[in-house]
Amino acid sequence: MLELIPIQQTLAENQELAGKPDCLEILTMTIDHYKIIGFVPPWIGYFAQNNGEIVGSAGYKGQPLDNKVEIAYWTSPNYRNQGIGTEICGQMVLLARQADAGVIITARTLPEGIASNRILEKNGFKLLGTIWDKDDGEVLEWQWEEMPRV
Repeated sequence: MLELIPIQQTLAENQELAGKPDCLEILTMTIDHYKIIGFVPPWIGYFAQNNGEIVGSAGYKGQPLDNKVEIAYWTSPNYRNQGIGTEICGQMVLLARQADAGVIITARTLPEGIASNRILEKNGFKLLGTIWDKDDGEVLEWQWEEMPRV
């Protein structure tokens, strides 16, 4: 089962994760990001672990602002096309809704990000349109809509 492992505020608090393959770079980037956005759980970064293996990462781009929060997620290359990205995204939505049931959840993808777009669609996100992002240029903006109950 997939589990989200919180990335703590300092490298010293993340020593177990720092020793795992490919984790140190994500840890460093996330901890540096905390210096900009603050460390306010649950609006932090996470590693995705499945059966003891780190299979990806995810995070919020900060705490909600104007009742909106943006999610981001990534799946390790060896674990792509297995539904893991979809599950990571779904857990990020669930975590946000548990923290604040009224928060508006958004995501952004590059226009050529077909796999990411499909992950968002599977998790109940609707495409709002194209916007300009200061870091990534032209991106697609998505917003989560409550999934219909069957």
